[in-house]
Amino acid sequence: MIDPRRLRVLRAVADHRTVTAAAAALYLTPSAVSQQLAALEQETGHALLTRSGRGVRLTAAGEILLGHAHEVLAQLERAEAELAAYAGGSAGEVTVAAFATGIAEVLAPAIARLALEHPGIRLRVRDAEGDQSLPLLLDGEADLALAVEYRGAPGADDGRVSVLPLYAEPFDAVLPAGHPLADLPAVALADLSDADWVGQYPGNPCYDVTLLACELAGFQPRFVHSSDDFRAVTALVGAGAGVALVPRSALRGMDLKEVRVRPVAGPAATRRVFAATRRGAESHPLIAPVLAALAREARRVPAH
Repeated sequence: MIDPRRLRVLRAVADHRTVTAAAAALYLTPSAVSQQLAALEQETGHALLTRSGRGVRLTAAGEILLGHAHEVLAQLERAEAELAAYAGGSAGEVTVAAFATGIAEVLAPAIARLALEHPGIRLRVRDAEGDQSLPLLLDGEADLALAVEYRGAPGADDGRVSVLPLYAEPFDAVLPAGHPLADLPAVALADLSDADWVGQYPGNPCYDVTLLACELAGFQPRFVHSSDDFRAVTALVGAGAGVALVPRSALRGMDLKEVRVRPVAGPAATRRVFAATRRGAESHPLIAPVLAALAREARRVPAH
């Protein structure tokens, strides 16, 4: 008989690629993780991991078992949701990992709505970049993630998560006030191919959006300055250090006297925001109202 607790260990190792990182995510020691994996291999009669450089990867048998692990763990989430509903589960705490502008756009209004409609639900918010909230969700440190699509992000067919699309927003070109293109009604990215760029660090979803938009325009942006803080990015542009693409919602409330903000001509750079739960947990009586509130608030986000 396979112990489902060991399936969580297997999934953590598959997600993090090293025993040490998986142990940290599970709040276990590396030796405890190794013992659990050894016991799982004994239970299944198959080698599940093999060394790969400094980390590990799943064997073919391990990949087969991982697919079943997703289904088993999702079913356990559903069981918890149904038991909570049976018990009346109308009061409790939900931890949400979300990025800053997502908090401002939909999460904070959703909290206000939930306080009126579901006063027993308490939300605890963790500020996390758009690519950090999903690992927190999968590691069990958050119940719900507000995230941005990025390269390598789990898709709708991922067995670990259930995804709810919320909204999409464009990026605007931010130029120094004295830039030759600053007075145009819209800016073609190809006209900025020779410019220095201010961008986010690799791994940040906004970095991927900027990189992809420029690649579609036929060039690789020359990133000279890097910051994950949009105020810092805008300040650097205002100082003449380069140009940037910034999500439209992130520019609201900023001092923009030293820059010019222009829409992008042609295909727009866009980021798509979604909410995610561990698969099977989307029907939990504490989580379902939060998802519904986020969906309602997302409909209020301007489409352009």
